[in-house]
Amino acid sequence: MVYILKSIDEGRLIINPNDLPHDWQHPPAEFSLAPFWFWNDDLDETELSRQLDEFQSHGVDAFVLHPRLGLPEHMSWMSAPLLDKMRFGIEQAKARGMWVILYDEGMYPSGSSAGQVVAENPEFQCRGMVRINLDTVQPNQIEQGVQIDADGQLDLADNQTLVAEVTHQGGRYAIVDRPIDSVIRGLHYIDESITGAGGESPENSPLATDLLNPEAVACYIRLVYERFYTEFGEYFGATIPAIFTDEPMLLGRAREKNLMPSTKGILAHINAFLGYDFAPSLPALWDDPVPEAIFHDFEQAIEHHFEKTYYAQLSNWCEAHQIALTGHPAEPDGTRHLRYFHIPGQDIVWRYIEPNTPSALEGRQSTQAKATSSMMLHGQHRRNANEFCGAYGHDFTFEDMQWLAHWLLVRGCNLLIPHAFYYSIRGPRKDERPPDVGLHSPWWDTTFTEFAMACRRLSWLNTDSIHICHVAILGEHHHLPWQSAKVCYQNQIDFNYLDVDDFSQCIITSDKTIKIANQAYSVLIVDGELPSATQAQLDTLAEHIDILYWTEDSRPSIDHLKQVLPSSPFHNIDADGLRIRHVRKQGFDWYILVNETDSPIQCQLKFNSATYQINPYSGDTIPFTGELSLDAYEMCIINHKEQS
Repeated sequence: MVYILKSIDEGRLIINPNDLPHDWQHPPAEFSLAPFWFWNDDLDETELSRQLDEFQSHGVDAFVLHPRLGLPEHMSWMSAPLLDKMRFGIEQAKARGMWVILYDEGMYPSGSSAGQVVAENPEFQCRGMVRINLDTVQPNQIEQGVQIDADGQLDLADNQTLVAEVTHQGGRYAIVDRPIDSVIRGLHYIDESITGAGGESPENSPLATDLLNPEAVACYIRLVYERFYTEFGEYFGATIPAIFTDEPMLLGRAREKNLMPSTKGILAHINAFLGYDFAPSLPALWDDPVPEAIFHDFEQAIEHHFEKTYYAQLSNWCEAHQIALTGHPAEPDGTRHLRYFHIPGQDIVWRYIEPNTPSALEGRQSTQAKATSSMMLHGQHRRNANEFCGAYGHDFTFEDMQWLAHWLLVRGCNLLIPHAFYYSIRGPRKDERPPDVGLHSPWWDTTFTEFAMACRRLSWLNTDSIHICHVAILGEHHHLPWQSAKVCYQNQIDFNYLDVDDFSQCIITSDKTIKIANQAYSVLIVDGELPSATQAQLDTLAEHIDILYWTEDSRPSIDHLKQVLPSSPFHNIDADGLRIRHVRKQGFDWYILVNETDSPIQCQLKFNSATYQINPYSGDTIPFTGELSLDAYEMCIINHKEQS
């Protein structure tokens, strides 16, 4: 491509933006931000239409239609009045060239259809296991919700079952499975004029569902997904590309303590998965601390069953109805669950990740963006999603939102879901998991449109492109290493997480490369302990691929890591706040560069061809002189013609 110099602006040569790909300059609606749109008050169609006008005038062409706390009771979950308003919103979206993601619950966590599942069949109520010390129970008492008779024996109700009675640390323990007091958040205020100690008005609390029971989940699908298809099936796959399931929880929002997830027949499911009798280990789940190996096996077995009963059923239904399943699991590193999403997703909430704190690089939450983008690539999906900004509080700023978006985009996210645009901020609504980052925010008419367009450009760039990345970090469900990831980030070494469950799909080539889907890695980092079967695989592959073991006591030097990687313009700089992502698209190499810290970055970079620096907000493109200068939290794009 020949760049034509068109004008001079403040002494800088400006490249004609029309010479860049058309979709970079004018990213299609497909790559729009898709904010949660909280329908949280009595809905008026004129106002709904006006707000959609506002969305589009500010660069937003999509939304997640999210019924939310504050709806009036006459507009209850799946009621005719609410479905009528949904249809209006969907029809408006189609007429405007917008798209809509349906939300599958009357608040959250998903899976209960606002209590309708349990209302239809009380046997579907959420269940848990409790531990009872048979040596200390008192006759004629209730212990952990279980009646003890006059002889000190269990007197189980019809809906309670004895899972196991075993000896543990010299004592006798009974493990009992029973219904538990667990709810989900409701759609309706009980009394908007009352404010509790936590500053929130009380809300209704529907009963939670046993998500480990496949029949209960089938009931949920019939009540919600089938109803959506009956009402709006004509829009599936076009105006409605996806349905969002939101952090389904095995214990729901339990209002009692000392519980473990359960369902009827749970021990048989655990034993079948593990291949041994787990009963003797059950009491240890309540120990403090829980033995790591015991908890690991229990967690893996329970989550495997959860995949079959919940995620697989939803995923299969969506596939059969030409619509994508999206949303996110309850945990930030739930890789096993992410494989069931056609658009794998995650959620930044409650200030779990913030600027100028270790949280950006440390801990389980810091792995979530790479988890979704890696699962997208290895699962050969086009998109991955991330909720962000939820419950960050009223002191949240536009700069905070911008920083979070940059944090996601440079890690490969390409469907950003701001939490949230509020239909109403009347009364207690403005304080329900704030802030409103849309129409009612102070930045809506000042900086939002440019931000929305930058996010569209970067989402386009992260979609259908080749991710140039040579490092994979091995991890497993709920155990994604962040220590080695942190050092890679700080040294501009990009990576993807490779889940142990996907390891068997990898191909080792003659040039010592690990290939999976369209990705190829020349280095595999093993950070922490792995399942014995995986370790055995690694031992046999050690002579064919470069495996670097990373432990607290011994880790490879960064210099050694860089030596075994292909050369990079970023290998000889000192800028631990700089994050990079290199992709190849439409004949160009693009480098997404983000300064993630509050200190300016200046360094020299040398590329082997004519290179240009692009501002993703304004679209301005200038020749890159070799000196990179990024202010605090700034982002830029480096672009050059792909080398053959």
